Amino acid sequence: MLRPRLEILAAAVLWSTAGAAIKLCALTGWQIAGGRSLVAGLFVFALFPESRRLPGWRVLLVSVSYAATVVFFVLATKLTTAANAIFIQDMAPLWVLLLSPWLIHERPTRGELLAVPIYGLGLGLFFLDELSAGQKLGNLVALVSGIAFAFSIVGLRRVRGAGNSAIAWGNLLAAAVALPLWTQGPSPRALDLALLLYLGVFQLGLAYVLFSRGLHGTPAVEASLLALLEPVLNPIWTFLLAGERPGPWAIAGGAIVLAATAWRTLQPALAARRAGAR
Repeated sequence: MLRPRLEILAAAVLWSTAGAAIKLCALTGWQIAGGRSLVAGLFVFALFPESRRLPGWRVLLVSVSYAATVVFFVLATKLTTAANAIFIQDMAPLWVLLLSPWLIHERPTRGELLAVPIYGLGLGLFFLDELSAGQKLGNLVALVSGIAFAFSIVGLRRVRGAGNSAIAWGNLLAAAVALPLWTQGPSPRALDLALLLYLGVFQLGLAYVLFSRGLHGTPAVEASLLALLEPVLNPIWTFLLAGERPGPWAIAGGAIVLAATAWRTLQPALAARRAGAR
């Protein structure tokens, strides 16, 4: 089906705005992580009343991995460049490829296995001129975020109908961890509060709702591959809004990832159409 894949792509577009918004915000990483997760959690609770029920242990485990994903990503974006953070986090498809067969019994298709090195090549080119050895801590935090993101993808695929609950409680957990450090950062400006509101409602809350819905009809590995549209767009928004300029390797890598994303999105629909025409 095309709709679930489009929902995942829409989520990736919303996620991609995080780098620019976080760079423009003068608050610390802990303040941003706590503030946007609090807004996102309340947003999901308001939109989906069923998500307010106390989660079972499976949903709670997904909430924990989700909370780790969103907190560590903000911290990584503050510690290193937006390009470094998003590239390292979006190695998630490789971890999903390893996790999905034994956690949710989904074996990758031949097309997905072939797509992984293509995405790897594209992402490697895309950030070849961005990665540096000077931000080791930020890169390590981004790596942890990427592994947590892989567990989140596999977990949301497994709990399916309870995805909104996992997202809502995960955001509240992230806020509970990060917000106690709010007073250690600067006082927020009006712009900072507006950015937190945007990040919580659209970039995090709505994006993960769309992603969870899309996972109902999309295998975990393919979903993680489609979500790689995010690192293509992230440096574009960061360049337009915060002044970070992607290099020529980034442009070449972005073209490869966009082409692979379009192929993975349209290929099932084209295959079904060919089968129906026989």
